[in-house]
Amino acid sequence: MEITDTPPAEIQQVKVTADGSRASIRIDGTDYSRVISGYTIHQQAGHAADLVLQFAQGRSSPDFDGHARVAIGVPHEPGPAAATFLSAIDAGLLEKAALARPDMDSGPHAFTKAILAQLQQWARGDFDQDQETG
Repeated sequence: MEITDTPPAEIQQVKVTADGSRASIRIDGTDYSRVISGYTIHQQAGHAADLVLQFAQGRSSPDFDGHARVAIGVPHEPGPAAATFLSAIDAGLLEKAALARPDMDSGPHAFTKAILAQLQQWARGDFDQDQETG
């Protein structure tokens, strides 16, 4: 989840009433329940709560009635992170690692599958060339 890049929000009156399967969310007296499918409330002792609203499928949480800074959550787009990751890959090292994979077979598209498996392994942070993946 990525939080919108907006200036620090003013504190607003928030009231969340949840019954386990549905929640009613009011911000400064206005009901936003129809357009919100998920939310997260975070609060540290002595500070105002932070409420993140989501326009994606979510789960309800316990009731909340207080003041919070409200931010709108947007689904995380992996494209920019993937582009950054891929731009850092050395093609020669990738080819060498893919060809050395113990799980590489001789079937159709075997080399492409090995390249993709190697990229997935590196994306998880696993740089051990001897470890078998599955």
